[in-house]
Amino acid sequence: MTKIVVDPLTRIEGHLKVEVEVENGKISDAHVVGTMYRGIEAMLRGKDPRDATYVTERVCGVCAGSHGWASSLALDKAYGANVPAGGRIIRNLILGAMWLHDHPLHFYHLSALDYLDVMAVAQYQGKDPGLLAVKDKIVKLVTAGDTAPLTPRYKPDEFSVKDPELVTMAVAHYLKALEMQAKAKKMSALFAGKQPHQSSIVVGGVTMLPNIEVVEQFRSMLLEQLDFVEKIYLQDVLTFGTGPLLPLAQAGVGGAGAVNFLSYGAFARDDAGKDLFLKSGIVMDGDLSKVLPVDETQITEDVQYSWYKASPNGKTPFTEDTIPDLDKKNAYSFVKAPRYNGKPMEVGPLARMLVMQPKGLMDIISKYNIKPGAVARHAARAYETLLLAKDMLTWLDALEKEMGSNFRIHDTEHWEAPATGQGSGLTEAPRGALGHFVKVADHKIENYQMVVPTTWNFSPRDDKGVLGPFEQALIGVPIPDPDNPVNIVRVARSYDPCLACAIHLIDPVTNDVKKFRIGW
Repeated sequence: MTKIVVDPLTRIEGHLKVEVEVENGKISDAHVVGTMYRGIEAMLRGKDPRDATYVTERVCGVCAGSHGWASSLALDKAYGANVPAGGRIIRNLILGAMWLHDHPLHFYHLSALDYLDVMAVAQYQGKDPGLLAVKDKIVKLVTAGDTAPLTPRYKPDEFSVKDPELVTMAVAHYLKALEMQAKAKKMSALFAGKQPHQSSIVVGGVTMLPNIEVVEQFRSMLLEQLDFVEKIYLQDVLTFGTGPLLPLAQAGVGGAGAVNFLSYGAFARDDAGKDLFLKSGIVMDGDLSKVLPVDETQITEDVQYSWYKASPNGKTPFTEDTIPDLDKKNAYSFVKAPRYNGKPMEVGPLARMLVMQPKGLMDIISKYNIKPGAVARHAARAYETLLLAKDMLTWLDALEKEMGSNFRIHDTEHWEAPATGQGSGLTEAPRGALGHFVKVADHKIENYQMVVPTTWNFSPRDDKGVLGPFEQALIGVPIPDPDNPVNIVRVARSYDPCLACAIHLIDPVTNDVKKFRIGW
């Protein structure tokens, strides 16, 4: 048996350690360790409920708006606020633009280097002017001895794409995606005031009153995003996933464990919240023929193996505590263990698409026999981005119809904090199902809990000893070279836990620290 420790895991958001045991070239056991205490929930107790939207956004600078959205949805319920159509649509557009920023960023800048032999660019012999310019740029970087952020990275393996033309095209699109993500953030800021950490979404609606010029400016940039997603991003994912990476896709590397999927649904198209662009549902045991409704009373969080004290009030988000216990026996993570009806659930683009089952994506999955796993998550994320960009055009049309003398963006009758109340904000962030839960007493926050996507996906074991989704996904993953465990990070990043800066591997025999600086 060989033990491998990846600490910290790079090109993600936050602090994460992964410990695996390898037998006969495959992972036989895994522990996923969240190494940072969050503490936002404890900070909010006793505060004005209206503060929650902006405080919770500081959890993360990548999907901050998603936390502001979820928090405001929870407060809408606690206050009894009725968000008018204008506020609902603008919220959708603020967050939709951030998804257009987030999904391509994840593929090109956080994950693609796990699958490319970047130095193959130097071998490109074609005549395309754009690709020749990319080759010239990379060759100059190599000559200067500085290829960051493309290197250093894990050593290319048998699954890495080595074809010079394909690799050079991917690097060119890597650079194009940098330009597009900046424009997507600008789109969001038109309605949000700024990004990251928007300043427009509040309980009851939004504060930004747009004019037709702003709407058309947004539309112009959205059409540009749609063109990029449809003609470049999705095509790249399909080219690699059904070509060089097809063996990985058919093997389902990183996904053979927890085949339970959860989506809260998001982006309401109607004021009643019944018609959701992203559908709400549960898939259990991989049975796609039965999409079950979500029952939020089935959501619990276990802390048997987490550095928290067990709550005497129960395990539901409305009743549990968040009290650290660093001396807790057998605990190994600051991440709690969310469960739905006692089951671990994968959340994120793959879960959403398996609940929604759009024909185009399901046809691709069927045609190429793509199993749930790392490659399938990338395919689902790209296809979802295309569907989102198209639907956003209809939201803009709906917003223009709402604009006029009676145009409302906020429920002004529900501004002051109620004496008592509680509410849940269940929505979707780019990384998956996001829930905020608030209880108000004496006009102040009595309790606040966040159950975030990475808590679902990267949870430790629960009180029954059942591994979390990512831990299960690692079991059976091939590690032919313990000094180059690239498949560990391929699987980890396929869930999109975001960004970091360095990695250390400890050799279990010599205890020497092997250091790799991984660019992003």
